[in-house]
Amino acid sequence: MSGAGPRTVICLLRHDLRYHDSQVLHWAQNNADYIIPLYCFDPRQYLRTYYYGFPKTGPHRLKFLLESVKDLRQTLKKKGSNLVVRKGNPEDVVHDLITQLGTVAAVAFHEEVTKEELDVEKALQRVCAQHGVKIQTFWASTLYHRDDLPFSHISRLPDVYTQFRKAVEAQVKVRPTVQMADQLKPLAPGVEDGCIPLPEEFGQKDPLTDPRTAFPCSGGETQALMRLQHYFWDTNLVASYKETRNGLIGIDYSTKFAPWLALGCISPQYIYEQIRKYEKERTANQSTYWVIFELLWRDYFRFVALKYGTRIFLLKGLQDKEVPWKKDPKLLDAWKEGRTGVPFVDANMRELAATGFMSNRGRQNVASFLTKDLGLDWRMGAEWFEYLLVDYDVCSNYGNWLYSAGIGNDPRENRKFNMIKQGLDYDSNGDYVRLWVPEIQCVKGGEIHTLWALSNTDLSEAGIALGETYPLPVVLAREWSRHIKQRPNKRDHPPRGRKDPSDTPRQHKDRGVDFYFSRNKDLS
Repeated sequence: MSGAGPRTVICLLRHDLRYHDSQVLHWAQNNADYIIPLYCFDPRQYLRTYYYGFPKTGPHRLKFLLESVKDLRQTLKKKGSNLVVRKGNPEDVVHDLITQLGTVAAVAFHEEVTKEELDVEKALQRVCAQHGVKIQTFWASTLYHRDDLPFSHISRLPDVYTQFRKAVEAQVKVRPTVQMADQLKPLAPGVEDGCIPLPEEFGQKDPLTDPRTAFPCSGGETQALMRLQHYFWDTNLVASYKETRNGLIGIDYSTKFAPWLALGCISPQYIYEQIRKYEKERTANQSTYWVIFELLWRDYFRFVALKYGTRIFLLKGLQDKEVPWKKDPKLLDAWKEGRTGVPFVDANMRELAATGFMSNRGRQNVASFLTKDLGLDWRMGAEWFEYLLVDYDVCSNYGNWLYSAGIGNDPRENRKFNMIKQGLDYDSNGDYVRLWVPEIQCVKGGEIHTLWALSNTDLSEAGIALGETYPLPVVLAREWSRHIKQRPNKRDHPPRGRKDPSDTPRQHKDRGVDFYFSRNKDLS
C-alpha cells in the first residue's frame, strides 16, 4: 500500500460464507475504511481427484455452493456492502485487486488445515509480501479454538477421540461468538461486484431435486439459521435427537447442519450457544448434549488433519499400516452405482448419487462394505464421497474413511459392519430399501435385505430374477447368515455368491452398534 489514504481490507472468504460470527469481517470493520468481501471460484477445485480422477466438485455441492454465495451477497447488500465474486486463483485475484486499488492495507482470511488450502495461503503470503500488504488470519473452523487446546503442541493431540473429548470438555471453554455491526463499511470505489457463475460454466447442469431426498434444503446462511430455528425452537426435535439420529428417511431424523457447516454458513459456536440457551430455557438431556458431542467429532478430525498433514491422504493412513487393498474397477462400479446385490448398500449408494446426501448410518455401512467386504482401496470411496457429498468436508471425510479402513483414529482393530444386521436393525421393515431400490419393492418385510435366501417361488412372485432384474450379491460374508430368517421347505436353491455362508443362523437381539460412540464390540 502506498501513501496514507483510506485503508482497504480484502476479506477472502472460503469455507466461511456467513455474516454472523465472522471474525474476518468483524476485524475488518474495526480496521478499515473500505472492506472488500471476496469469494473466488478457484478453478483447481473443479478439476479431478488426485488418485482416481473423479470430478472434485459434483453437481449437488456446486448447486449448494452457488446458493450459499448468492445468499451471502444478498445479506451483505442489506448491510451496506456486497460480495465481490471472481473466477480465478485467489492469489491472482488478490494480486489484481491490490494493483488496481493501491489502497489495500491488509488481506484477512480464516485459516484452513489441509494442503490445497494451505498452498493458497502460502501463495497469498508471497503476493502480499511483494506489495507490502499485511496478512491477518483467524482461526474459526472449530468449536474449540486451536490455541485453547490443553496440549502443549498439536503433535500431542491424542490419537483416540475419547481422550481428546474428555480433555477439552474438562479444561477448555468455548469462545463466545463475535457481535457483528448492523452495517458494514462499504466497498472500495471502482470495485465491480462480478457475476455469480452458472453451473454450465463448470461443465455441469443444475441437478433436479429428487422428491425422495432427506435433504431438500438450499444453501446459505439464511437457510442454515432457519433450519436451527426449526429444529430447536419451533419443533423441539433437538430434545429427541439422540433417539432419532440413526434414521434413514426424511429431513427431521437429524439436525442436517453438516452441509451448512461445511461451507461455514453457520458457526459451530453459534450452534453451541443456541444449545446452551435451549437447555436453560427448555430442557437439557442426552440429546441436546449429543449435538455438541458430534460437533466435537468434527473438531477432532480437523485437529487430526492439522497434526498429521498430508498423511491423511496416504494409502497407509495414520498408522503407516500395510493392507493389501484391491483396485477392482468392476467392484468399484458396482458399489458406486448401487448394484452390489446387497440391498442396504445399494439403497444408500443410490440415494447419494441422486441427492448428494446419505445418512450417517448409511455412510458407516457403505464405507465398511467397500473396505472390509470388498477390500477395495479406501481412497476410492473417499474420493467418490468428495465428488458427490453436498456436505463434503475434507477433514471429516478423510478422517472417517481412515477410521472405516482401520488405519485411522480407531482404538479397535478389524472393526467391520454386518450389512444384514445393520439393515435389519435400522430398516427392519425394508421401507428405506424399497424407496431407493424400486425393482425389488414387492418383497415384503425385512426379507428384502437377503433376497438370495428367498425361494425361487418367492422371487418370482415379487417379479425378481436375480442376476437379471437385480444383481446377485458381489460378495457374501459368512457372518450374514446369522441374521437370515430360516423358513423350512421354502428355500429351493442355495445362497449364491463368492462365499457360502456356513455360520449357524441366529436371531439378532441387540440393535446395531453406533460406529463411534458405543462400547459394544459385537458389530456382527
